[in-house]
Amino acid sequence: MTLPLMPKATAVWLIDKTALTFTQIAEFCGMHPLEVQAIADGEVAQGIVGYDPVANMQTTLENIRQCEADPNARLKLIANALPMPKRLRGSRYTPVAKRNDRPDAIAFVLRNFPQLSEAQVGKLLGTTKDTIQKVRERTHWNSANIKPRDPIILGLCSQTDLNAAVAQANDRLQREGRTVPVPPPPEADEAA
Repeated sequence: MTLPLMPKATAVWLIDKTALTFTQIAEFCGMHPLEVQAIADGEVAQGIVGYDPVANMQTTLENIRQCEADPNARLKLIANALPMPKRLRGSRYTPVAKRNDRPDAIAFVLRNFPQLSEAQVGKLLGTTKDTIQKVRERTHWNSANIKPRDPIILGLCSQTDLNAAVAQANDRLQREGRTVPVPPPPEADEAA
């Protein structure tokens, strides 16, 4: 069962405004009955403002009244009609500590997956076409220190994202009637 939004604040409101049992509130909010009792005693959640589940369309007043009359009845959470938002793909924040690893990952992807377009590499690693071009042409300011390293190990992308991008690029090459390149075998320093 899914839980209501802000379960502790909802429990505070239900304790203050209803005559529900601790067990009923605990089951609705996904808490232990002793935790609900501690909230009622003022030992826990002292500064939390109550969150009205009726006004926020998480349950109905009729359901609360029915459960107050019957201690064995349970509150029901109303299913949300709004769909859950999808996480949009695209550039994402890269921590400062990993930013110097990005050119290494670009070099690895360019060498091992030449079928990927610059747009795909940029989206996959969260970089710009300008940086990709500089790494490719070896005009990057730090090109002397760039060593191709796997972006998955560096934590810049996931294996599923890389596989999806490669599959998409391979499909594009097949549609265009070109051959799909075979990735080179791993080198000794990469295997270690």
